[in-house]
Amino acid sequence: MAESLHTDTATTLRSIRGMGFLGYREFRRYLHELAIAHATSLDSMLASAARDADIPSYVRDSFDQDQKNFTSFRNTLDTKQLARLAQRMWSARRILLLGGDLASALIFYLEHHLVILGLPVFSATSPGRVVHLVRTTGKRDLVVAMSFHRALRQTVEGMRQAKAKGAYCIGITDTFVSPIARFAHESLIVSVETCHFGDSYVGPMALLDVMLVACANYRRKYVLALAREAAQEQQQGFRWYED
Repeated sequence: MAESLHTDTATTLRSIRGMGFLGYREFRRYLHELAIAHATSLDSMLASAARDADIPSYVRDSFDQDQKNFTSFRNTLDTKQLARLAQRMWSARRILLLGGDLASALIFYLEHHLVILGLPVFSATSPGRVVHLVRTTGKRDLVVAMSFHRALRQTVEGMRQAKAKGAYCIGITDTFVSPIARFAHESLIVSVETCHFGDSYVGPMALLDVMLVACANYRRKYVLALAREAAQEQQQGFRWYED
């Protein structure tokens, strides 16, 4: 870096520390996180280690990256944080889920299961819905905002407005430099890195699953009662196909 800037190493290090970093390693990590935040599907495909390979090689490469994402999530998971989150969900007046674009699939998945648990959950995946939903937020509300890379404007602004009204905000994103992580009261970081196309949601789905496990077991007797009632419908309800 010093050579590229036409200066000496000591000057470069002083400049890095002057920006508030403890050293070059921390600065390098920050640059890496910025690269993650601004990555596109094109960048992922061009950076693939299996370039000009056959389809099976691409598939194995993608699967290996999914495994890395899952392993990273498992190694950094804070189970006590999940326990606190479950407590917040059960004590909240309302739970607001904010997301958009591809993250809408995660919002739908989480909302569906929180409804089954009997929690007061509302979702917003479009700009208009976000605006109207956060307008009535207050100190007893919990906001869960999901967005990855640079983060969607509607999700970031919705969370910021809810926070200004006193709501407690949880951010789910893939890098600590994301505005989702910066503006939330606390955040959960999980990688969506892929080596080919799109984003990998193996990590986020695993996160939502353990969040639901924590919520279901926080009030286990109540949830078991709901599950017994739901089991009758699942066995005999009109929704299910029968020969």
